[in-house]
Amino acid sequence: MPGDDAERRRRSLRLPGFNYGQIGVYFITLCVQHRKYLFGDVVNDTMRVNEFGKIVADEWRRMPTMRPNVVLDEFVVMPNHFHALLAIEGSRRGVLNTPSGQSRSPSQTIGAVLRGFKAATTKKINEYRGQFGEALWQRNYYEHVVRNDDELRRIREYIVNNPMQWALDRENPRTGVYQYAPKDGIESIFGGIRPRPHPAPSSAAS
Repeated sequence: MPGDDAERRRRSLRLPGFNYGQIGVYFITLCVQHRKYLFGDVVNDTMRVNEFGKIVADEWRRMPTMRPNVVLDEFVVMPNHFHALLAIEGSRRGVLNTPSGQSRSPSQTIGAVLRGFKAATTKKINEYRGQFGEALWQRNYYEHVVRNDDELRRIREYIVNNPMQWALDRENPRTGVYQYAPKDGIESIFGGIRPRPHPAPSSAAS
């Protein structure tokens, strides 16, 4: 789709000998505070990002340079939310296993990765619009642990097709379907159940 590179980028998570039990693979969703249209708009089934949307996409692409254990896959910036697939090597459900067999939650966990991303994008966008201290993201985030190739494939398709499904998206307040929308595709991936919000710690960046 035109302008595709500005909104999403794919890197394959499927590697020889890939073990979903040893590498944490996550489908995540972040939503803008109050579901405001902030990152652009969908025009003719294509997401057209604005300057704020470009900041979000660019900051996400920078992730592996800041965190070498993170591998990015498909992602899309939408008008008021963000979907992505990523893998964190050495992580399983947000916990890093130490050689001693103990578990701890270091800076490489999914929660820490998303807190850092939210903090960086919030700072840059607030600087751009001259509104310091404004919350950009909702405190919670949605997380699903990907367990097999079929789930990975279907989630990739969901992310790629998200702009074309915008009229059915529950995060689209313009259509008035937030509470009563027909299935927009995500339930079919997870057996009829939408991912649940993952509560952010009180110290998490907005």
